[in-house]
Amino acid sequence: MTASSPVPVSTKFLIQGAMVTDHGLIEGGLLAIDGDRIVYAGRADHFDEPDFGQADMDAANIISLPSGQRIIPGLIDVHNHGGNGGDFPSGEEASARVAVDFLHKAGTTTLLASMVTASPEDLIKGIGLYSTMTEEGLLAGIHLEGPFLSHARCGAQNPAFLLEPDLELMAKFIEAGRGAITTMTYAPELPGAADLVDLLTSHGITPSVGHTNCDTVTAAASLEQAREGMDSTGFDGVSGRPTVTHLFNGMPPMHHRSPGPVAACLRVASAGNAAVELVADNTHLDPETVKTVFELVGAENILLVTDSMAAAGLADGQYMLGPSPVTVSDGVATLDATGSIAGGTATLLDVVRRTTGAGVEFIEALKSATAVPAAVLGLTDEVGSLRRGLRADVLIVDAQLALQRVMRAGVWLS
Repeated sequence: MTASSPVPVSTKFLIQGAMVTDHGLIEGGLLAIDGDRIVYAGRADHFDEPDFGQADMDAANIISLPSGQRIIPGLIDVHNHGGNGGDFPSGEEASARVAVDFLHKAGTTTLLASMVTASPEDLIKGIGLYSTMTEEGLLAGIHLEGPFLSHARCGAQNPAFLLEPDLELMAKFIEAGRGAITTMTYAPELPGAADLVDLLTSHGITPSVGHTNCDTVTAAASLEQAREGMDSTGFDGVSGRPTVTHLFNGMPPMHHRSPGPVAACLRVASAGNAAVELVADNTHLDPETVKTVFELVGAENILLVTDSMAAAGLADGQYMLGPSPVTVSDGVATLDATGSIAGGTATLLDVVRRTTGAGVEFIEALKSATAVPAAVLGLTDEVGSLRRGLRADVLIVDAQLALQRVMRAGVWLS
């Protein structure tokens, strides 16, 4: 078990300082933690927790933050492939555990392991591994980015392994996943995509439109089908909506005579019927694009993601994205074979910082990296906020959003 595994402890903490909760920024805040759970989050002068008596107060570790520092919820990334030299597409346990440990310590206390298109055998192997790591509590599930994607918009996906939707193969993935497959990216224009969406929603898997060359009508119809399927098969309220994999990337650009999938995704998201991923790292998207999407669809319909790969947190050099060689130069990862962007090198806290740098209010950017992904994952009763009863996932950041400390499940990570 890694150092970042969620081990409940009896230690109690009282953290005093500016704090972001569901109600916004509280300047004189106090966060009370008992073991791996939050027991109070609010104004310090309103603290009167009957389960946190005088003996607990005397035994608690009291931390008073200096001016400028803030307490925020642990971040949630629904699309990333690794970091610190470790990656998920390889399907190798040691590598994956390196990535998870790094990402937790970098402030992403909840994450999906994102795989890329590979052979069915390699995908099944990886799915089995990440199912086990999900059962351990290290991951929140698995994101399959492929293999049912468009050749025309494959990006860094290996075209040799791209397939049209195959329900028998998908059934094997589902069996190997033991309930851990959470989201799947697919191209809705491929033959059999509609049947694939029905299969995904019937097994509680969120469909995510991406790596697609479809037109706007096809994208809208597929998102509507996914939403209806999720509604009819027990996905609850807010979390019961499809997503869009890294909006703008892996799809044709919007043109005034050929709006493509981007227009449909923006329209559906603005109505609250889908959530769009944004890789707001200043490489995948221009900051003005990020600001525009926030203004058009609202933070509550946006998922900030990293699409990170093994180079996240490391220097420029040569890396791998699954079986594909990648070069990172000036922090930009590109596929050696084609020059396509090959994932990101930023952490999710970096992405939040760059989103605020684009002109998005901090509270809104933070929502898209915490509460919104928690809802999409169906985990609002566990993570995504500082609220009584939730898991004690806490970050302390300074005024520039530089990370100071990370707590996951009540344990400070070194």
